[in-house]
Amino acid sequence: MKKNLMKKAVATGLVLTMVMGGASAAFAKGNDRDDHGKGNNSYNSFYNNGKNNKGNISGNIQIRINFDDLKGAQWAMRYIASLASKQVFEGYEDGTFKPDKSVSRIEAITAAVRLMGLRDQAESATEMATKLNFKDADKIPAWAVGYVAVALENDLFTESDDSVQPNKEADRLWATTLLVKALKLESEAKAKMNTALTFKDAKQIPAGSVGYVAVAIEKGLVDGFEDNTFRPNQNVTRAQLAALLDRTGGQMPDEENNVAGTVNAAVYNNVLPVTKAGVTTNYVLHPDAFILRNGVKVAASDIQVGDEVKVRSFNNQVVFVEVTKLAQVNQSFDVVGTLNGTTVDANGKITTISITQNINNVNQTTVYNVAANVALTGNLGSFTQGHVVELKGQNQVVTSIDVK
Repeated sequence: MKKNLMKKAVATGLVLTMVMGGASAAFAKGNDRDDHGKGNNSYNSFYNNGKNNKGNISGNIQIRINFDDLKGAQWAMRYIASLASKQVFEGYEDGTFKPDKSVSRIEAITAAVRLMGLRDQAESATEMATKLNFKDADKIPAWAVGYVAVALENDLFTESDDSVQPNKEADRLWATTLLVKALKLESEAKAKMNTALTFKDAKQIPAGSVGYVAVAIEKGLVDGFEDNTFRPNQNVTRAQLAALLDRTGGQMPDEENNVAGTVNAAVYNNVLPVTKAGVTTNYVLHPDAFILRNGVKVAASDIQVGDEVKVRSFNNQVVFVEVTKLAQVNQSFDVVGTLNGTTVDANGKITTISITQNINNVNQTTVYNVAANVALTGNLGSFTQGHVVELKGQNQVVTSIDVK
């Protein structure tokens, strides 16, 4: 079996829950370093034990432990987890990620194609049987032929490229150009070829590449170093590519398994209720889901009612949650609606309550978390489904229920 990060037998979410650390810009100032962390960081990660004939996961999610080579790349762990949850950029079969290892061109091309949502096409029998016309076609691994074919079909190569150089290390300029093309921004890049870049080493960037760098900077994909250099010829590490890929992916159309909305109740029994366009959906969290809030990995219990989130699912479970906007604090509410139902704990205490309100002629149902010391008043004999109740509280947590 090939020990290649792109091989499909690798864990789908190999590094999904191993992070603690904040987000940094791709190739950001101070982040392009070669810290070789050693130690025994213990983490949990998803991997599959079954594939269907399209390369999609068909087996059960299991847990793999003791992945210990990310200690020196904590700044990139958030990106690595995000990409792993999308099956874009994964780890090696031996359970390592090798964050400081330089990326080869074929690895970067493969990741770019996956980021574009074209993995199934690239791994189809038709694409994998393509007879490539590159001079070094015989140097391209058999598993990667379909990826190169799809990359070629999607203009990730130029007309003058006569070789792939699959094993050549990818440098910052080449990787930046590749991802700008993946975003279909080549026309925009060509229009910016006369941009005056302000990097000290701007003269090292070929005139025909200036527009690609300008677009990448404008879109927030890349940044320079603290000494105001770009270092176009410096090799890209796997951690650095993960950051660039995730920044790029954030500007592509959301995948089918991505959902954005607002949390309308606290996580209970590992269920995350998210409201979008007035409709609430309960999402089941994988026990080891990666949750990013305010720049750091947190537990599910740290998600606040009112947080705006983006969730990513895998095998009908949420494996990645990113809080994109923090909930407002100390926000009081007083609402009246029709009781839908309640949930209670083992002691018979109400933990959540849902009501329906007619807002602008549209019925909207909201689930609220209920405080342990909630005050229950009014016509308690009518505290049943279909009766009107008034809820008061703070930050979507009900502190009093008045039955009308």
